[in-house]
Amino acid sequence: MEITPNNSAEIEIHSASVFNGEEKILENLSLSICEKRVGFIGRNGSGKTTLLRAMAGLQKLNNGKILIDGVEVARDRKEAIKKVGIVFQNSDHQIIFPTVGEELRFGLTQLGLSKNEADFKVNACLKEYNKLEWFDRSISTLSQGQKHLVCLLSVLLMEPKVLLLDEPFTGIDIPTQRKLEEYLRPLNQTVILVSHVPETFENYERLIWIDEGGVQADGTPRGVIKKYQDAMYKYREKNI
Repeated sequence: MEITPNNSAEIEIHSASVFNGEEKILENLSLSICEKRVGFIGRNGSGKTTLLRAMAGLQKLNNGKILIDGVEVARDRKEAIKKVGIVFQNSDHQIIFPTVGEELRFGLTQLGLSKNEADFKVNACLKEYNKLEWFDRSISTLSQGQKHLVCLLSVLLMEPKVLLLDEPFTGIDIPTQRKLEEYLRPLNQTVILVSHVPETFENYERLIWIDEGGVQADGTPRGVIKKYQDAMYKYREKNI
């Protein structure tokens, strides 16, 4: 079963700003993204997650707009859920149903499928990933890595053109991380991944370093990682 579309999407961010009182989380940030594998790196609190949520249409902008395939995600929620899906850092903040089957079915019914149509697609998806026995399984019995996979599959079933991943490997062991990376590698969607770990972006086309609400560097992972690591070393030395 093929649960991913055969094309990616163009993302346009125009002068995006997010303020929390007087604090500037993002300020006049503009980017054009057409690559299929793009990473955002930065310290905790640098604005990465806020930007990702804004790209999903879940974070209100004080100024500017974000378009995915021409759809302004904050204004047209019905079209936005067809274009973009997000997997949060903490799977417990995303999962809302007690069983795997119910969780995977939900997004499809939101798109207008009947319960029977949704269950057919869910079972086909679980079979493809060798997890068919998970349909009636309680979420509470899953490991953290398995919960991350459920969140990923629930988004992929909705066939978005853009997949947003917020620190998807946090709190899971290395073998589980490698397995999740195997699931992600063949996907046809545009994948936007946020992390503070440089090694995560080894095979990505483009890496963008976000700090203090703006872009500090933008280019190939190798070049941006060097600039990021040099800055972090200086930051640590200054604050020791």
